[in-house]
Amino acid sequence: MSTATLADANARMKKAVDHTLHEFSTLHTGKASPSMVEGIMVEAYGSMMALKGCAAITTPDPRMIQVQPWDKGLLRAIEKALQMANIGVNPVVDGNLIRLPFPDLSRERRQEFVKTAHRLAEEGRVAVRHIRRDAMEAAKKLKKDNKISEDEEKRLEKDVQTSTDKAIKDIDTHLAHKEKDLMTV
Repeated sequence: MSTATLADANARMKKAVDHTLHEFSTLHTGKASPSMVEGIMVEAYGSMMALKGCAAITTPDPRMIQVQPWDKGLLRAIEKALQMANIGVNPVVDGNLIRLPFPDLSRERRQEFVKTAHRLAEEGRVAVRHIRRDAMEAAKKLKKDNKISEDEEKRLEKDVQTSTDKAIKDIDTHLAHKEKDLMTV
């Protein structure tokens, strides 16, 4: 019973860390990356669709993202969605594709990205702590229902805390890498 609680907590913590890392990937470091725009929602065919579901996204060079809609009729809708997304770049329509030229990052812009990375990391840490709290409550409930002994409850709480510390350390390590990446010119 206690191993199921621990396994569930570990799986949820891994998802929280992975989500934080995915959020980090949306912060660009001066190099264009398809992940920066693929989640932008576009109004297509009367519903909202992710950009990656209605266009090919490529990076022909480190400072450019190229979006080529599979349906030429979506060109204007994609352009509008990219403008509304406020990613700091103006889309340029060029025939049947849209180009997003990224300028060099100024020091102030880099510092804004670092602040955003810190905010995302803190959100990840908070999510991990919520999972820890849920697991601790589950351990107390198992003990209260006499499904595990007091020793097992303490061992489970210790294991959950160890997992929590590891997940938070992972987030902090990736934050340090992302911060170094963002501040490198």
